[in-house]
Amino acid sequence: MSNPLSIHNPSDSGGDSKGNTPSAEQQKQMEAAYSQMKRRMAMEKLSSSIKHKIMVMSGKGGVGKSTVSTGLALALAKQGNKVGIMDIDITGPNVPKMLGLENHRLHVDEGRIHPAKGPSDVKVISMAFLLEAEDTPVVWRGPIKLGAIQQFIGDVEWGSLDYLIIDFPPGTSDEPLTVAQSLQNIDGIVIVTTPQEIALLDSRKSINFAKSLKMNVLGIVENMSGYSINGTASDTEGNLLSNTVVKVNGPGGKVHEVITDDQGKWGVSLDIFKTGGGEKASQDYSVPFLGRIPFDPGIVRSGDDGVHRIIAEPEGISAVAFTEVVKNLNEILNSNNDDSELEII
Repeated sequence: MSNPLSIHNPSDSGGDSKGNTPSAEQQKQMEAAYSQMKRRMAMEKLSSSIKHKIMVMSGKGGVGKSTVSTGLALALAKQGNKVGIMDIDITGPNVPKMLGLENHRLHVDEGRIHPAKGPSDVKVISMAFLLEAEDTPVVWRGPIKLGAIQQFIGDVEWGSLDYLIIDFPPGTSDEPLTVAQSLQNIDGIVIVTTPQEIALLDSRKSINFAKSLKMNVLGIVENMSGYSINGTASDTEGNLLSNTVVKVNGPGGKVHEVITDDQGKWGVSLDIFKTGGGEKASQDYSVPFLGRIPFDPGIVRSGDDGVHRIIAEPEGISAVAFTEVVKNLNEILNSNNDDSELEII
């Protein structure tokens, strides 16, 4: 199966100094060499035109990595930054659907691929844009997948960006290795996990993967960390009960006692998937802990509807949590930049 991203690049086919015309095979080799050279030059330009490049990884599937990637991108864009998302999950691309771009088709102009634009002008490139239907399987061997990834990096007209979020499939295989070797000056890796021990075991593999490539681990995000419920207490006549103890039955028979505020409102977080595992892993491996994203049923609905929770409810618990994660992430990025400047001096 040929690479659907392949773009023909012209080369000089007028023959050598003796007037010999190259064979079809030689012509093909020259065109391939020209294309590779042009792509390498584009990759070098990309490295300088994008301020921060962040890889988002997880050791296993089902931890909400794409949800975190899109959440980070939108939270950064809300702060006025120019942001792009590169969806490297070739066989299971989900980012366009989460951003309401599932029917978009890419525009190619003068051999350059122009990314789609999502909410808050976030630029998006994904394999999903190239499929005839969303349920079309991508049955590619490794070299073809890697070629597509290199074209995602070298042939896309990103322009100037403050942040490029790179969303990977689960694991530590070909895709992250290809990006790490093809794209210069990557700031580091954000690792997504859930609180369960089995997810943490796989997250530790991602940490060791980063260390093996001598890349920074920017931090760990603990997704689905607690389930927040809120309510209002009132008596049988409808009068609000302020400064009153409310008892909530949680998982495992645990009873939570919370006190209502002056308006009778209360809230509590229930540990349906445990909590604190991501923070413990960060302590065990001496890497930063970026924060917790609560289990929010609205994220499930928004993922299906194509309107991310941050957009649908900008003051909600998910938006607040992502804002905190982005704040911690930026502090680490700024700290890393300061350290680099000190080393140069």
